[in-house]
Amino acid sequence: MKHGKHYVDSAKLIDRSKLYDSDEALNICCQTAKAKFDETVELHVRLGVDSRHADQQVRGAVVLPHGTGKDVRVVAICKGDAAKAAEEAGAMMVGDADLIAKIQNEGFVDFDVLVTTPDMMGQVGRLGKILGPRGLMPNPKAGTVTPDIGRAVTEAKAGKIEYRLDKQNIIHVPVGKASFGPEKLAENLKVVMEAIVKAKPAAAKGQYIKSATVATTMGPGVKMSSSKYGV
Repeated sequence: MKHGKHYVDSAKLIDRSKLYDSDEALNICCQTAKAKFDETVELHVRLGVDSRHADQQVRGAVVLPHGTGKDVRVVAICKGDAAKAAEEAGAMMVGDADLIAKIQNEGFVDFDVLVTTPDMMGQVGRLGKILGPRGLMPNPKAGTVTPDIGRAVTEAKAGKIEYRLDKQNIIHVPVGKASFGPEKLAENLKVVMEAIVKAKPAAAKGQYIKSATVATTMGPGVKMSSSKYGV
């Protein structure tokens, strides 16, 4: 694979054989952000678990102290007082059967987060084939299925992000924008790493965090030590 000039120049800043302290890794990341847009800084963590086993799943959600730097579009499927609370919290769109039909019949998925109440999950469950592959399906573990719908909308808009294993046993998650600078990114990353460590399954054996890497949208990866998080 041939990389562009900016990528090649950025790669020269990185010692591939070194595990950087998280603060230093993020500082380098910010230096590699040379695109014309505000690049997202992403964390990629390979875990020593097997996602094929239900008792080794790692999934959850955290609110980043400095948000994601993105204007999050939240829709809510709920009724009555919950619908009113969702609207007051700033949901982009609120509905029940009508919104479900819009997603099911029109393929409407132009949003970032879908929240709903437990009483609506029987109907929302039918949208699994549409929402599931896009990572938009509400889940109680992620806090997107809850009776406190107003809080769910507020947290999503404030920078609540979901983390979960992919089939390669890696978690990919944004920790902010390059424009945040190393200090704010470090605070966001700390919250995510501590949550992943806390979510370690009891069935996990051996080394839990195999590797951790941070990278901007267009930049090279910077390998990071996870020792400061107790693993």
